[in-house]
Amino acid sequence: MTVHFIGAGPGAADLITVRGRDRIAGCPVCLYAGSLVAPEILGWCPPGARIVDTAPLDLDAIMAEIAAAHANGEDVARLHSGDLSIWSALAEQMRRLDALGIPYTVTPGVPAFAAAAALLRRELTVPGVAQSVVLTRTSGRASAMPERETLAAFAATGATLAIHLSIHVVRTVAATLIPFYGPSCPAAAVFRASWPDERVLTGELAALPGLVAEAGLERTALILVGPALGAETYRESALYAADYDRRYRPGGAVGGGA
Repeated sequence: MTVHFIGAGPGAADLITVRGRDRIAGCPVCLYAGSLVAPEILGWCPPGARIVDTAPLDLDAIMAEIAAAHANGEDVARLHSGDLSIWSALAEQMRRLDALGIPYTVTPGVPAFAAAAALLRRELTVPGVAQSVVLTRTSGRASAMPERETLAAFAATGATLAIHLSIHVVRTVAATLIPFYGPSCPAAAVFRASWPDERVLTGELAALPGLVAEAGLERTALILVGPALGAETYRESALYAADYDRRYRPGGAVGGGA
């Protein structure tokens, strides 16, 4: 018996990985975060599968479901939204499984910030503008931010910021970032990227709180801030330059690269 942790992606059912889909199809038990995982994804569960929405369950109850499946020798598909590497509560579940001696695998998923960037049709790292992306959040009831991980500290780098779980404090976010990026810095709020009801708000950083308030966004939206979001004048990457010497295009031979 194995527990398969699966990143279900940002929303759209067809943005799950092929491996994730196949794992679901092979598990007679599926535990999923019902408030964030698209119900269409459950269509890949095998006939007769036990499907449990974990949204109303605490960690002890979730682990009890897994322990019961383990006792019956049944593999479990454990679905989380986005990718499991950030804000998924994966670590605490794996720690408990380690203590119980229950094996598990981890299948990555498409993260929300990638879906948001795709919807905006923007690269978050633009040559000469920004070469780093910071995935962060503000303090919330579930998890406080470490003392040194502040928006101001990250903003001082000039990197593209992908600020999760913070749309409800967008005014504070904007006020914190304006001294570093300036009031006219490009910014966006992306609500439920890849879902049927997705929405995108774009504008200058100083205007973003007003746009969010007017749209009535209060949750499930990602904030993106940084000059890369609006960059139009920038040098092209040397990677595909005609004279760039690289392994697959030695001497920069035209037509020899991929």
